[in-house]
Amino acid sequence: MDGSQDTWPALTQMPRFDTGWVWLAGAGPGDPGLLTLHALNGLRQADVVVYDALVDNSILDWVKSGAIVDYAGKRGGKPSPKQRDITLKLIDYARAGKRVLRLKGGDPFVFGRGGEEALGLVAAGIPFKIIPGVTAGIGGLAYAGISATHRDCNQAVTFLTGHDQSGLTPDAVNWDGIAKGSPVIIMYMAMKHLETIAGKLITGGRSVDEPVGIVCNASLAGQEVLETTLGRCAFDARAANLEPPAIVCVGEVVRLRAGLDWMGALAGRVLDPDPLGVRGAADETAESA
Repeated sequence: MDGSQDTWPALTQMPRFDTGWVWLAGAGPGDPGLLTLHALNGLRQADVVVYDALVDNSILDWVKSGAIVDYAGKRGGKPSPKQRDITLKLIDYARAGKRVLRLKGGDPFVFGRGGEEALGLVAAGIPFKIIPGVTAGIGGLAYAGISATHRDCNQAVTFLTGHDQSGLTPDAVNWDGIAKGSPVIIMYMAMKHLETIAGKLITGGRSVDEPVGIVCNASLAGQEVLETTLGRCAFDARAANLEPPAIVCVGEVVRLRAGLDWMGALAGRVLDPDPLGVRGAADETAESA
């Protein structure tokens, strides 16, 4: 592609990408269709695109001809660039007068280290713009037919990461407090320590039979969804050979998938209009009133 916005009428009124700037953009959970127009606008103007491991390669087809495409992905257990080196790379490109698009999976400010990179740019005097993206904890679950909130299930939701900076289960998390206070828990990067985390939640008071949904490769053609329980989730995930990237959801909202699995319906699944059984209960209440 030649990078001309003339072939993209929707982009003609979008912001101009000035030289020496860095745009920190979220690419969404995977499906290129979930990319925002601002992120697409950045891709069409950028001289340099520094992208993460979780960015689907088809999104890079929208990069303008002649632009530098620089991979800076981090994957657990594999050789990865250091965060400081990535930030310095952004600074160097910007100081060279390039339009730099830093493209990150999901949303750059949701467990994406976008804040760290932005603060590094501030310290270096580099102007920047933040372009939010669809985070996997919401968009990825939606592709699996799991609603993060539902008024018959929860009025609150907790997002947390399954490992800290050292790669271990986060000690700073009040697991007892979350277990007792959050009806729905959505976890990023939790597969490695899933057994430990499930044990902490059960010790904190959650039922071993509470529904758990695990979504791997969310929104992509290879998406896999496992419905299990808190007591069995680690065992079932191993048995199914599930691997990261994955989102883990704990809570009654997982039961909604029986009625909201729209991708399954495309393949012939018959959906349940009352997956929580609340309509029957409501009818009984109305009849007895």
